[in-house]
Amino acid sequence: MDLINNISVSSVLNRDSKTFGKKNIIDGSSDTCWHSAEGTPQWVKFSFKEDVTIKGFEIQFQGGFAGKQCTFKNHTAHNEEEQFYSEDINGVQKFLLTKPMAGNIFSFHFETSTDFFGRIVIYGVKFLFDDS
Repeated sequence: MDLINNISVSSVLNRDSKTFGKKNIIDGSSDTCWHSAEGTPQWVKFSFKEDVTIKGFEIQFQGGFAGKQCTFKNHTAHNEEEQFYSEDINGVQKFLLTKPMAGNIFSFHFETSTDFFGRIVIYGVKFLFDDS
């Protein structure tokens, strides 16, 4: 995704960034993923090259390693965040925000996971932008 300047994550399984690193979240391949290490909470932060307005997003977890108690946060606007409730499935899940968020730094926070050890696996994230 050309608008994304940087991605940072809470952890990577076995510190193997080549196989399980953050860039896999936006590479468009269903064969690659970001796989966190054990522990909670886990998070993924996206920095954009310019201000954007996000009206929603699509996210694909691996079943058994999905986020629970999930929050989408806008770090540009103080305290702007929205909880979302993902399912423990492999398919792409779409979430629309109750109010679009404008800024250039956003993150997903996963307080817990469907995995007993707190691991999260994400195959992809796609942001839905408000073009109005």
